[in-house]
Amino acid sequence: MIPPAFEYFRPNTIPEALNLLIQHGEDAKILSGGQSLIPMMKFRLARPSHLIDINRISGLAYIKEEGGFLKIGGLTREADLEASSLIASKYPLIVDTAHVIADPQVRNLATIGGNLAHGDPANDHGATMLALGAQIVATSQKGDRVIPIEDFFLSLFTTALEHGEILTEIRIPVPPSRSGGAYFKQERKVGDFATAAVAVQVTLDANGACQKAGIGLTNVGPTPLKAKKAEDFLRGKKLDEATIAQAAQLAADDSQPSADLRGPAEYKRALVKELTKRALVKAVKRAG
Repeated sequence: MIPPAFEYFRPNTIPEALNLLIQHGEDAKILSGGQSLIPMMKFRLARPSHLIDINRISGLAYIKEEGGFLKIGGLTREADLEASSLIASKYPLIVDTAHVIADPQVRNLATIGGNLAHGDPANDHGATMLALGAQIVATSQKGDRVIPIEDFFLSLFTTALEHGEILTEIRIPVPPSRSGGAYFKQERKVGDFATAAVAVQVTLDANGACQKAGIGLTNVGPTPLKAKKAEDFLRGKKLDEATIAQAAQLAADDSQPSADLRGPAEYKRALVKELTKRALVKAVKRAG
């Protein structure tokens, strides 16, 4: 439970942090909240020789709407997402998600940027950002690079972030009126990773039909998954009981679970189906 020796840095600016990343190469890691990286270091699953703590850098923790996007700084804590009146009023899917991450102690330190950059398919924000159609801003010495969330998760614990880049911002298109979302998570005990979870965001037209749908799945594949067949199926349809049931089945078909200590694959697919139903019903209610 003791990590290998490492050199520790606390830069005060983004350029200083980027210089350290380039200087120390592939053996350097960024530390934000530390709630994923530090446990992995203790178990020696991660062995960075150089740790770059970015918590002293000002201007990386914020929640604001600007230019048609909700913009969230990479160092924004989960607890701040829970407490934000802007998030509560217009982005209930994010509140749902932050509220079921670990426990209050962890949420006081954990950051949304670290959650996404870690690339763990069991982390909750990946599915939520897929449902919301988010963009990731990666900052390097060359400037900012915007990565669509669908291109961000490459494989297990692997993202599109390149060495020498820091995740500095998440951008989410401001939803139109008659939009709503919900996140449902099944866990063995409070604070555990999800056995399975589903994020849903919908926008209804003036007649109550589905204009747009986003569905993300947690911990039922090597990366967070986007249930594209279910999204396409919902578009243009009234979200009645039969339509929701069919979409839930399509989402379950898109899942790729494997058996582990949390249960067999068949059980997890059944969970995806049920949780998709519940999330769609709640999202539609909130959109209305």
